[in-house]
Amino acid sequence: MTDVPQETLDDATAVLTSALAGDSDAVVGTFDAVVDRSGVAGAYEVAWCLAATMVGDGVPRGAWTLDFPGIDEAGYDARWVARFVSAYANSDGDTGAALFGAAIADGQLPDCLLTLAGSAVATIRHRAG
Repeated sequence: MTDVPQETLDDATAVLTSALAGDSDAVVGTFDAVVDRSGVAGAYEVAWCLAATMVGDGVPRGAWTLDFPGIDEAGYDARWVARFVSAYANSDGDTGAALFGAAIADGQLPDCLLTLAGSAVATIRHRAG
């Protein structure tokens, strides 16, 4: 990721630190503070950073098909995370923004962001293996 404001990186780090500690209330609190300070666009940028954490640095972006076995049977939040991370991997910010807006309209954004944070932590733990 390039040209990401330090404040956004700090917020993403706070989300990951809280998620690593298993503190979902702190994850929600960090996202709430971001929304209070920077609006929904700020929360989107933090979520985009979390997707970047999951995809990693060494992966060329664009034209990816990601395999998520059983995704059609998964809950809303898991499907949303899979699609959001796929949008990031494909450098498709328009789809990422549309997914974010849909989650807001469906009243599902808080659950989606918690699942995204948990998925990012699972990815970090898996890589540390």
